[in-house]
Amino acid sequence: MSAKSPILAGAAALAAFLLIDLLMPQAWRETLRENAFDLLLRADEAIWPARRPDALIVVVDIDRRTLQAVGPWPWPRETLAQLVEAVAGAKPALVAVDILFADPDSRSPAALARRLGAVTGQTDIAALSARLPDGDRLLASALERAPSVLGFVLDPENATAAPGAAQILTRGRPSLPQIWRSPGVAAPPPPLATAASGIGALSLPAHADGAVRYVPLLVAPADTILSGFALEAVRVAKGASGYLLGSDPQTLTVGDIRLPLPPNAFLRLIPGRFGEGLPTLAAVDVLEKRIDAAKLAGSIVLIGSSAPELGGLRRASGDALTPSVQIQARAIAQILGRQNPQSAPGTRIAEPLALGLMGLIGIVVGALLPPALGLACMAGAVILAWSASFGLLALNGWLVDPLTPSFAALIVFFASSITTYAQTRRREELVRRRFEQHLAPAVVRRMIDEPQLVKLGGERREITALFTDVEGFTSMTHRADPEDLVGVLDEYFEGAANIIIEHGGMIDKIVGDAVHALFNAPVDLDDHAGKAVRAAIALRAWSEDYRKLPRPRALGFGRTRIGVETGQAIVGDVGIRTKLDYTAHGDAVNAAARLEAANKRLGSAICVGPGAAARCDPALFRPLGAITFAGREDAFDVFEPWPEGTTPAWRDSFRKAHALAATDPQAARRIFERLAADRPDDPVPAMRAKALQ
Repeated sequence: MSAKSPILAGAAALAAFLLIDLLMPQAWRETLRENAFDLLLRADEAIWPARRPDALIVVVDIDRRTLQAVGPWPWPRETLAQLVEAVAGAKPALVAVDILFADPDSRSPAALARRLGAVTGQTDIAALSARLPDGDRLLASALERAPSVLGFVLDPENATAAPGAAQILTRGRPSLPQIWRSPGVAAPPPPLATAASGIGALSLPAHADGAVRYVPLLVAPADTILSGFALEAVRVAKGASGYLLGSDPQTLTVGDIRLPLPPNAFLRLIPGRFGEGLPTLAAVDVLEKRIDAAKLAGSIVLIGSSAPELGGLRRASGDALTPSVQIQARAIAQILGRQNPQSAPGTRIAEPLALGLMGLIGIVVGALLPPALGLACMAGAVILAWSASFGLLALNGWLVDPLTPSFAALIVFFASSITTYAQTRRREELVRRRFEQHLAPAVVRRMIDEPQLVKLGGERREITALFTDVEGFTSMTHRADPEDLVGVLDEYFEGAANIIIEHGGMIDKIVGDAVHALFNAPVDLDDHAGKAVRAAIALRAWSEDYRKLPRPRALGFGRTRIGVETGQAIVGDVGIRTKLDYTAHGDAVNAAARLEAANKRLGSAICVGPGAAARCDPALFRPLGAITFAGREDAFDVFEPWPEGTTPAWRDSFRKAHALAATDPQAARRIFERLAADRPDDPVPAMRAKALQ
């Protein structure tokens, strides 16, 4: 290797990175940039929290509890009218309904009468509709009781204009070449649109990764500029008659609020836990007047739903499933806080230049400096790049991507540095060979030929053994495709091993579908019994989630049964010279294996022996009773960590039933049956009740 090799390697890595960046699909590149912006915005919000909006924002949530109490979705318009009227009666500053009413009411008595009259041709039946309850009339009347905003969605197929557009004035020549366009909209029927004080776009754009990071401030259906739902809510709440678009710089003004307006007319959301800090009330509590009206008075109230039945859950940056009403609430808070971060001017030129500059720094540092010092210098360069991005965001609200240049710098640095390191190692090898003559070659050769020289001797120590098994694995192997089975097992073992290792355990061996693990070996581990039990709890939760994935579900992958016990064992290397296995032998290991098998007759997922349970907090466990093993005459108590979601009252009843089992089996059986009915997904109470019959 020549002295120029590190520079050439770094230059090749930089060229490859630039080529990949150039050829990368636009959607991928945008996703990387947006993820970098997410990091910037999260950190910026943590360091300099935004000022609180000048109005209280409250979400009235049609949640699952509400649907259970009021009735399944879709609701009659009359029910929605009652909800809007209950909110309006508290005198809020605004009622914004994040629900699309795309068609006239078809379920109320008046609507049915109109339809029947049209079908039969009997005008007297059609005329009867004027005296019958009409869902649209009732909802329109409720909307008129307070300032209100409804929503429409962009429709790519129907060229239908939205009614009730607010006035938009311009000053200068604002340009919106990337505004969200559509041939038309799906909008509420005229009676509702007329009753509302405003109407805005509910549509939310998603990036290639499916995350919603932007909310439209303005949209352009049928070449008409209309406002987004959040912006329209702010306009109505502020009592403004319209909007003002200005240029140089391009801004959007509504009332006393002025926002930067990018070419796509979007509001960039600040990622985080959506809904955090915003009061959220269950709609059923509002309907049944269990909410103090003062909580809604003078507030901007959004009505929406977190229930999956309504189809309003979206993926947002920072939240896996976020109700669209919470996204709109966050957008309103940002508008009121005058926050709309956007890409810095000239980023198309500045970002490639920054990428090239950081790459050149990586080449120079990797080629000229030792690895440790070079890595420190590169860390400083990356920190400097991120600090510059933070500064632009804090001072001007500009977003500049520091992530891609940082990746480029580090990749180029490692390519150059590794080449430099290889050259150094080659020189060291040459030096070592020169000095090897001062040592007996037979000594080195013997160490290679006789690995028992470094064999770990056996020792007796306290360990906690954890054994797992997959329920129904044998029958699954008979019906599964070999490639599918091996692929699913590989994923399963990878996840299970990661959990055990994260809790301080050691994978002893994998046998078939079973994992054997040891805690407190080969080195001491504090609270090894507790960590083993916590590993079992985490493994129980993870394995249940894993079973629901498409591939394991298709194979009928069974639940994971786990046995845990603590005791003395002999540990050390066992095997032949070419194959050594560090393992353990003793009662604790045998007991863990049998405890795992005992889950089958107990109905439990985790069976913890008395040795491990005695070293943990008793409140962590529920008793499973006493069991015996073949070859052992004594019975001993076993336990299971309480399943997730059990309430204190449920646990008290379980303990009571367990205590009664010895003195009043029938009373205990009845309690266990009630507990089984309360939690049908938990087999243990049912098994205990069956055993007491």
